[in-house]
Amino acid sequence: MRSRNGNHPRPLTIPAIILLLSSLALHAGEYLISYRYSVHNAILYNETLDISKSMQKCQGEPFDFIILETQESKNLNTILTRQNEKFISFIHKIGLSLEHKEQTREYHNSSTTILTLKTTCFKVDFNDTFVKISPLK
Repeated sequence: MRSRNGNHPRPLTIPAIILLLSSLALHAGEYLISYRYSVHNAILYNETLDISKSMQKCQGEPFDFIILETQESKNLNTILTRQNEKFISFIHKIGLSLEHKEQTREYHNSSTTILTLKTTCFKVDFNDTFVKISPLK
């Protein structure tokens, strides 16, 4: 049926519907996160948490999750910096690899312990007041 201006109304196409639905989601994505914690002679030597947005779709299903408050930020780096201890304890629960070395030279003992989370893909869903972070397996 024609409208007053002579144009035919067009129904929404499948790509238009997908675009509309994806714009309704506040902010969701997949991030690659790795973590390394090094202790040398019982002193913290280095701790790094690397976060980057995934450029390709990650394969796998979420198997656990943590919910953190966003405090009005939509930047994952900022959120994890503010709630570092909570996120690091979550990483410990999902599993880290452990490497330990001890040496004795001229009656001097030295030890190095390294905890590592290999680069893992996380599904991150932002909401108004919280973010849900789930590792993919």
